[in-house]
Parts: sequence; C-alpha cells; structure tokens
Amino acid sequence: MSSQKLLETVTQRVRGTVCAVPFIIITEPIMFLHRLYQITLVSLAFAFASTTVNAEPVVDKPAPLFSGAAADGSTIKLADLHGKTVVLEWTNHECPFVVKHYESGNIPNLQKDAVAKGIVWLQVITSAPGKQGNVDGETARKLNAHRGATPTNTVLDSDGSIGKLYGATNTPQFFIIDPQGVLVYKGGIDSIPSADQSDIGKAENYVSAALADLAAGRKVAKSSTKPYGCSVKYAG
Repeated sequence: MSSQKLLETVTQRVRGTVCAVPFIIITEPIMFLHRLYQITLVSLAFAFASTTVNAEPVVDKPAPLFSGAAADGSTIKLADLHGKTVVLEWTNHECPFVVKHYESGNIPNLQKDAVAKGIVWLQVITSAPGKQGNVDGETARKLNAHRGATPTNTVLDSDGSIGKLYGATNTPQFFIIDPQGVLVYKGGIDSIPSADQSDIGKAENYVSAALADLAAGRKVAKSSTKPYGCSVKYAG
C-alpha cells in the first residue's frame, strides 16, 4: 500500500471514531433513562396490584367472595350463600382470648341463637401448618363437640388466602355479611379487650348488637370496631 493510500485509510478511521464517540456518549444515557422508566412503571404496577389484592374489605360494600375446604369435607362458597346472613368468625382454639369466649359459653350461645334464626355461621381457621391453632377437619369437629359449639361449618384456611382476602388480624374476629352479600360489620366481639371471663358481662357485645340491627332492618350502628385477641398465625 502506498504512503498516500495508507494516510487516507487512517484518516477515514479516525474520522469514523471521532464521529462515533459523541453518538455513544449521547445515546447511552438515553437508553439508561428509558430502561429506568420501564422498571419504575413495572414496580408501580406491582405495588398497586399488591395493595389491591391485600386491601381490607369495606363496610357497606360487597364482601369478598371466597371458596374454601370445610371441616366436613365439603366446599364452602360464599356465592352459594347469597340470600342468607353470614357470620365469619376467625378462631384459634389455643388462643386465651378465644378460650375465654368458648369456656364461658359466650360464643357457643351466639352461634346457637344465630343458627336457629337461619344465619350461616362459619368458623375460619387460618393457622398455618405447624402454627398455634392449626387443626384438620376431624379435630375441628371434635373440638366443637367438646365445647358445645354449633357453627354451621368450619372453613380450613391453612394457606391464609381467605384470611388475607379479609385482612383478618386477630382471633377472635368477626365479619357479618347481609343477605345481599354486603359487608355490614367487621371487628371485635365486644368492647373489653381482655382474656378475663368476668369482663364478658360488663362488655358491649358488638356481634349480637349488629345481628339485632340487621334483623330489625336497621343500619348497623357500630359497623366497624377494633378487634382484639391473638394474632392470626399466618405462614412465615
């Protein structure tokens, strides 16, 4: 190759390199910002979806529908109970607060009275395997027989899906759904947060009051109260 040809080749390559440098400098930040924008959008969408899925049910709005395995081997579907008043009772037989209301007969009496009036009363056991209160269907039925409990049925929610759907945090905790499928009450059983049986007679029973309002065709006066008791024993 002649000296002149070599000089022209080198000059062309240098010019190409010089021209390429600004292009790289300009485009790389733009590509990075575009990628960051995409990641941000995906993160926000995921956060919104998570918040929506785990949002607590709202009083005076339709109760979240669910399907769950029952202690008697059947499948409970809330949609199938349309037209009936439904009580959901989160429970854990080993929780001292639950023991208080069962040993005293408080919850069994509420169950008996409600079921006699055609109300569907569902216990919900959300304790995960290996956690306090986790039982199989047969054990749940034996426990109820021993305690004189008469719920319509017991829903086994060991994976916590129904508990999370309703934002259940405590045992005992109650949700009441009217015949149109609307949530009309959520919260605790009464007004005195203790494990002492002697407090039951002095407390305002929110569950019985809500059921009385509903039966009389009145709006539930105290439709949302603070639950108390043991934490729901979710997995993890």
